[in-house]
Amino acid sequence: MSAPSIDSSTREERLEYVLSEWKCLHNCNLCGKCHILKGRNEEILYADYIDGKRSYMDISLGIRNIK
Repeated sequence: MSAPSIDSSTREERLEYVLSEWKCLHNCNLCGKCHILKGRNEEILYADYIDGKRSYMDISLGIRNIK
């Protein structure tokens, strides 16, 4: 499933998407989500998307470049 468009979704829908997309699977060896987030909170990282300011993809690409 792709991220809801900012133009056609509510804040609540975007928040729900972020939380479900980054939900812990309790299997770090296979999942890798924790490695990508590097211990940071997904709600904080994606706050601009949730608030309708930046696209999900733009933020995701930025996260990959954070050391």
